[in-house]
Amino acid sequence: MDQNFLSIEEFNDLLQQWNGQTIKVTKHEMDDLDQTVLNLQDISYSRNTRRIDEYEPMHTLQLNGDGNIAPEATSNTEPLPASMYEIPLQDDSLYEFDGEKFLISTDRGVYKIEVAD
Repeated sequence: MDQNFLSIEEFNDLLQQWNGQTIKVTKHEMDDLDQTVLNLQDISYSRNTRRIDEYEPMHTLQLNGDGNIAPEATSNTEPLPASMYEIPLQDDSLYEFDGEKFLISTDRGVYKIEVAD
């Protein structure tokens, strides 16, 4: 299926339909690759207008729910430190959906969100 670029509103509307499902988030940020499996309970966004530097994101996608993270360097999984997985967003972030998975591309990395097997 073809990749379709989405507005943030279209992305949010489609992702909201996955509430209650188990999802897998694969993060590829610089030389870091890890996967998180999360029981998605809610989707929210935060805005940080008091950033100390440019590394802190102004907007954050918050995937709320319990889950485990598996860093690439190990085969072990660890519980998420909080019942939330955060993805930093930028004004120029790209949102794609191919009917099965979402891709969020930012200056910092690429995040793939899909329903877990």
